[in-house]
Amino acid sequence: MAIDHVDLARLDLNLLVALDALLQERNVTRAAARIGIGQSAMSASLARLRRLFDDELLTRAPDGMRPTPRAIALAEPLRGVLRGVQALVHRDEHFDPATLERTFIVSLPDSLEILLGPRLIAHLRAHAPGVRLLLRSVEAVRILDELDADRVDLALGLFSRGQVHHKQRLLYRDSYVVLFNAELVGLAAPIGLEDYLRFPHVLTSLRETAHGVVDDALALIGRARVLAVTTPRFLVVPSLVRAAPLLATMHARLATSFAGALGLSTSPVPVPLDDVAVSMLWHASYDNDPAHRWLRNLLVHLAGESSAPAE
Repeated sequence: MAIDHVDLARLDLNLLVALDALLQERNVTRAAARIGIGQSAMSASLARLRRLFDDELLTRAPDGMRPTPRAIALAEPLRGVLRGVQALVHRDEHFDPATLERTFIVSLPDSLEILLGPRLIAHLRAHAPGVRLLLRSVEAVRILDELDADRVDLALGLFSRGQVHHKQRLLYRDSYVVLFNAELVGLAAPIGLEDYLRFPHVLTSLRETAHGVVDDALALIGRARVLAVTTPRFLVVPSLVRAAPLLATMHARLATSFAGALGLSTSPVPVPLDDVAVSMLWHASYDNDPAHRWLRNLLVHLAGESSAPAE
């Protein structure tokens, strides 16, 4: 569709900024504070927006203001337009992370925080001291909504494909190994299937289920394991394995790191398991944002180094 410059010239871009704030906050006072104007000015903007779109956009409800179906349909395209304008205006061909002042909200499991966090923070303090991180736990069932609502800048983990406006990039591929305390279980690598099933297991799952990929693989050969404990936190697993005769089947990079630090042992898993793809996920509107692109490239670089000992 051709651009109608005359028609667009009549549009006040500030109205779109106001609409985005209203849809985010669903409250006139908070929306006004968000963009630094008075409440009366925001109320006037809402009135103009209602005339522009010929829709109420936000209606009063017991719990605040509720967006109309038209407003809900506008929300995502509007954020894409505003992000595009922001990237166009602020793009710096001579981008310098050393002068960047920005907070990135990153969702990731604690396993990746352990593997990548120390290197990432060390690099930022040395080369981009104005960059701050707000790290959050990743919730797979909500992450696409979090990205769409601009509550998360970047997500790291195991993801299936998102929608067309979500971008994904591989960080690395990983295999599985068994983590165990050789003294307590009296085993040495490689562990055979019968010994693998003789001891109870620790399962790490970010979902509310006591079932994992190992259980699927065992079911294919008509076998099952006994689970002693299921936890969503990878960080606690080595302490459990170190204290009790338990086995834990974990991603190899993380298990190897734990084994080296705590004097534990690893072994190949005696049932075939597919490798996993650890990826980054973000909203497409940040694709060409120089700072966002720099952070993504940095994480890919650090992920490539994560299997090496820290210097």
